[in-house]
Amino acid sequence: MSNSLKSTATKGIIWSAVDKFAVQMGQFVVSIVLARILLPEDFGLLGMLAIFIALSQTFIESGMGLGLIQRQDRTDIDFSTVFVFNLAVSSLFYLLLFFSAPFIASYFNQPKLIDLTRVLGLNLFVSSLAIVQRTKLTIAMNFKAIAKTNVIGVIIGGITGIIAAMNGFGVWSLVIQTLLGAFATAVSLWFFSHWTPSIAFSRNSFRNLFGFGSKLLFSGLYAQLLTNVYNICIGKYYPISSLGYYTRAKGFADISAGTITSILQQATFPILAAVQNDKEKLISVYSRMIRMSSFFIIPMMTLIALLAKPIVILLLTEKWVAVIPLLQWMVFARIFLPMSAINMNLLNAIGRSDLFLKVDLSKLPLTVLTMIITIPLGVKAMIIGHVVTSGVAFFINAYLPGKYYGYGALAQIKDMIPMFLSTFLMSIFVYFVTSLIDDLLLQLLLGGMAGLFGYIISSYFLKVNELKVLIDYFSF
Repeated sequence: MSNSLKSTATKGIIWSAVDKFAVQMGQFVVSIVLARILLPEDFGLLGMLAIFIALSQTFIESGMGLGLIQRQDRTDIDFSTVFVFNLAVSSLFYLLLFFSAPFIASYFNQPKLIDLTRVLGLNLFVSSLAIVQRTKLTIAMNFKAIAKTNVIGVIIGGITGIIAAMNGFGVWSLVIQTLLGAFATAVSLWFFSHWTPSIAFSRNSFRNLFGFGSKLLFSGLYAQLLTNVYNICIGKYYPISSLGYYTRAKGFADISAGTITSILQQATFPILAAVQNDKEKLISVYSRMIRMSSFFIIPMMTLIALLAKPIVILLLTEKWVAVIPLLQWMVFARIFLPMSAINMNLLNAIGRSDLFLKVDLSKLPLTVLTMIITIPLGVKAMIIGHVVTSGVAFFINAYLPGKYYGYGALAQIKDMIPMFLSTFLMSIFVYFVTSLIDDLLLQLLLGGMAGLFGYIISSYFLKVNELKVLIDYFSF
């Protein structure tokens, strides 16, 4: 990797990391405060709408933003075309949500969902106004500006949401948090991108961009459907509080795995796209990303599972104790998520969104079968089934990179073995320390410290190369 590309990649990943960790930590703090004020049922109500908002958002984006990033000869008319498309589709889907709100409420037997759907749906229109602005900043690898916009959105949304919750707004405080946060982010993106759209629309531009993005659209719809179908099933067949517990467990797991995955997807896609024609550089960047992501994610998710009890009880209080076993399984369902994301990102970076779609669809039979088996068995069984499918999905996602670039699932697992060994030794140390302590706060503090130092020491003696890379980088 050339020095200029390495410097750009490093700065991009660092600022993307600052962005994602700052946003996730902000959202984490806000969610803790809100969870201590609100009831599990309030989170359950909003969880019922997650799939409808997610599917609509996927249609609005349609993979065209990624198409702009991947395209090397993009013009201003391309950006304007995507902006007009996003605006038109967001308006259409808001109307669909508005008029379908009574049917959604009837399905879940929750009349409150009518007004919630119609108000929360406004987020689609607000978010669509800044999709292209975010894309332009991503192409320029200006992740510093993106970080600022996201932090502004989290602060404004979080503060207003907490104030609303303290004043008895209940579930509406979550809606207020979402809408005002999205609005603040959109305004900030317009300010930092220095780009004002025209109303120009080119059919030729749309045809070319949608040709790439359409595969990502169908893949995104499929991914969102499978991700959020659990919400539909739990909300329909189990008490609304069960969905609240599930969304909290998922939220905790996504703080770490989701953050790292978002960093890698945002920062690495333009980097991989930039070297797509240089196979040697592409493989070098790609393999380093796999190793470094596994270096962080494997111990992090394991430590959360080990400390799930003090984390949940201390942060959310005893009323959320049912989250503990769900969280312990959920983190292992996320452990391969960042590496799988890199494998799939590679296909998009080289312009093969058709293969991206085919790989995603190939996982459908296993996922459907697992859901059919586990849904009647309860929420915990559903998450355990997700652990199995996510492990198998990693091997499927790594198949084509292995075929085309010689770095498939087995080679990647081989590179991860030192991380797994270091994590195993860390786990023994953490278990020994926490088993001697009854106080939950001390378990969390000392267990966390034992995990950090245990992993670093184990990695040092096992000569894990990624630790050396980090030490060398921060020693200057």
